[in-house]
Amino acid sequence: MTILRINAQGTQPTIHDSPQSVESVIRQTRDLPGPVVIMTHGYSYRTHDPVDCPHDLVLSMAPKARPKRVKSWPRALGLDRPDRLSIAFGWDAHGTLWAARRRALQAGQALARVICCLKQVNPNRPVHFIGHSLGIEVALEALHHLEPGQLARIISLTGAAYRMRTLDALSTRAGKSAEFINVTARENDLFDFLFERVIAPSAPSDCAIGQGIAAPNAVTLQLDCSHSLNALAALGVPIEAPNRRICHWSSYMRPGVFNLYDRLLCSDRPLSLAALQDALPDQTAARWSRLFALPRYDFPLPFAQNTP
Repeated sequence: MTILRINAQGTQPTIHDSPQSVESVIRQTRDLPGPVVIMTHGYSYRTHDPVDCPHDLVLSMAPKARPKRVKSWPRALGLDRPDRLSIAFGWDAHGTLWAARRRALQAGQALARVICCLKQVNPNRPVHFIGHSLGIEVALEALHHLEPGQLARIISLTGAAYRMRTLDALSTRAGKSAEFINVTARENDLFDFLFERVIAPSAPSDCAIGQGIAAPNAVTLQLDCSHSLNALAALGVPIEAPNRRICHWSSYMRPGVFNLYDRLLCSDRPLSLAALQDALPDQTAARWSRLFALPRYDFPLPFAQNTP
């Protein structure tokens, strides 16, 4: 098992709790076969914080605390195998949402430097990214500073980003060669709505990517859509049905989701983007459709017998 803990200090990457250079540490991994999986967190985490350090929580093999929203991503992805290389990428997401988003863009430049170093050391190893919420802005910014093929696949877990911002990143030279899996849910509608109220869009008509994106190298997966869950089950990756109307963390806390991410990032039986595009619905459900849906009944209603 090799997990490198790397932090963004402004636009520069550093090794967590070590004076070694990022280049020298990555050079030691040149013989690991890959692929490389880079993981990053979302809003409210901060490296070296006694409570909110991501390296002690979601990016740790053994989280120090187990609150409801903490799950070990590397363990869930099966990255404890000795032939796998992963990077736990931390950045300062404390403070106001405006300030955290600004630092996410800086962290994106630091991430690009890490990816460039990985490709220099071992050009044949694919590099993938998985990030939650505001952490997806880190990957989108990195695409503006990378060359084609340097970042292979991006998984956005209920990403806090605008549609036009995402499509702009996917239209860069590096973005056109990357694959983007947009994992969302109507459970996240409230958080998308609040993000749009706090962070102004570049265009008045823009919306968060929770409403879906359309690009040749992208697919949107709505985790609380029964058609999507049935399609995934047919592909061999069953995911538990939703049980909440509002949740920002279901994209990594829902039982079964990491089996899908493993198939997308590091499995010996990888799922192709084309397979997902063919299997999943083209459209997502309307915003608020889950929050205001009528209760589901698993038994006959009293008036059902009189219904023609």
